[in-house]
Amino acid sequence: RETNNQINKCDSDLGRVLCIITGASRGFGRTVAREVSRLVKPGSAIVLAARSGDDLRALRTELTESEAGRAGLRVESVVADVGQTEGLDGIIGAAKEAFTEEVDHVILVNNAASLGDVSRFTTSFTDLAEVDAYLSLNVSSCLCLTARTLRTFPQRPGLRRTVVNISSLCALKPFSSWALYCTGKAARDMMFKVLALEEPDVRVLSYSPGPLDTAMQEEARSRTADPSIRKLFCDHFSEGKLLTCEASCAKLMKLLLEDGYASGAHVDVYDL
Repeated sequence: RETNNQINKCDSDLGRVLCIITGASRGFGRTVAREVSRLVKPGSAIVLAARSGDDLRALRTELTESEAGRAGLRVESVVADVGQTEGLDGIIGAAKEAFTEEVDHVILVNNAASLGDVSRFTTSFTDLAEVDAYLSLNVSSCLCLTARTLRTFPQRPGLRRTVVNISSLCALKPFSSWALYCTGKAARDMMFKVLALEEPDVRVLSYSPGPLDTAMQEEARSRTADPSIRKLFCDHFSEGKLLTCEASCAKLMKLLLEDGYASGAHVDVYDL
């Protein structure tokens, strides 16, 4: 079935899309929103979600005034903390409002994430509430938003559904003093492998965008407790090895357009 879909699929656009993007106000999420807007048919809608209201509203204005916006792209912004039930309610409410019967492709991009406290080692995390708060934002919210999205927009003839998890090398490899981040990313990857098994009609991708030149990288360089790991990130920066969000996102868009990945796979930017 997947092979037939790949043969029949036109790879010039993503279709008439409803796309939900979390963590959309800055960094990689912001770039995903821009790139998706250029690859959708008129009548599409993008729902932008993030905690930073000013940045989110600026992006909404930018996309609304873009060529795609003038051609009829609908852009909704939701100021939301995905780690809170109210935040998920707001995102799903906006998505339902933006959905039309003409939509033929629902895409959810689970991008929202935090680095966690990388200035400490594993044995310092004795506070259950602290760890629960991290996992709520980075794991639980991702599962619940994905489940809500798939239930809100169930399988029907003519509707494709795609779920993207923005992953990391840290999902596969341990980094000293990065216990929270590595745990969260590994849990998310496995969650989406299970989803791919359970829901064969849903296209599921965990995409690792590589070391990006973002605020998270600045935090990694300044706060990482393990000196060898901190040096690794500092060297990446000083040697010009960080990727731009645009370069990495272009590879993600190519993956989505070609639609040839195994559902549930972890694909690294350096694999492409």
